[in-house]
Amino acid sequence: MKLMVEKNTRGINLSPNSPQSQSKTFNSNSHKIKIKAILITQPKPETDKNPYFDLARKHNVVVEFKPFIHLEGITAKEFRKQKINPIDYNALIFTSRSAVDQYFKLCDELRVKMSPDAKYYCMTESIALYLQKYILFRKRKVFFGDGTFQGLTEIIEKHRDGEKFLIPCSDIHKADISDFLRKKKYEFAEGIIFKTVPVELIEQEIRKYDLIVFFTPSGVTALKQNFPDFQQKALRLGAFGPLTTQAVLNAGLQLNIQAPAPAAPSMTMALDNYLSGNIH
Repeated sequence: MKLMVEKNTRGINLSPNSPQSQSKTFNSNSHKIKIKAILITQPKPETDKNPYFDLARKHNVVVEFKPFIHLEGITAKEFRKQKINPIDYNALIFTSRSAVDQYFKLCDELRVKMSPDAKYYCMTESIALYLQKYILFRKRKVFFGDGTFQGLTEIIEKHRDGEKFLIPCSDIHKADISDFLRKKKYEFAEGIIFKTVPVELIEQEIRKYDLIVFFTPSGVTALKQNFPDFQQKALRLGAFGPLTTQAVLNAGLQLNIQAPAPAAPSMTMALDNYLSGNIH
């Protein structure tokens, strides 16, 4: 018999008519815990071709998505406090289309016009093409990678010619690009154009889930800011990355799933192991 999949705006769940409709049960601290619903604290994927949806089908659980933080563009007044003048930099590094929008919005408010000779290094081709909204697109001035950090650094290495780099970013961000430029002794600055703001959460909504997975320390901070006296109780928690793991522990919470790990380099693999009973 084929598994029947029901889709809704919140996630994916297998039909109760399925022969595998009983949720999996595990022993943890001598208690049987049923995992029926998982909350991923990231935006919902644009398509159903995603490992999280495969996980939902395989284990007959609901997987839903809700970020605990969002990025809010700063004002021109806030940007000036950084004492960064965009015209002092002739190369920009963009990792998202939203960064492109916010950066040029700030340039307009600051009455700054980018030099037509400026270079743009983009994480993906879609970001590079999106630049046409703001600049005259010329291939010899716009370069893009394959969506990976390695791909981005390769195009920087290949096309760099003594530029001074500006990285438009959020107040909480990965330091990979900055570390790379620093190691190469390139001249650069990080221009904060977004601030990370906690999303308003409702505890009753949070309690609908048996497992919540965090991917950034700021997501854990958002939980504690919304609920200063939050009690974990039977709620299971997962964390991706050492910094997020430490944030969970520093918040006085119990961590049940951690990735990456030798047997689970991705969070979906870690969840699969947990739901299969390989982790308690």
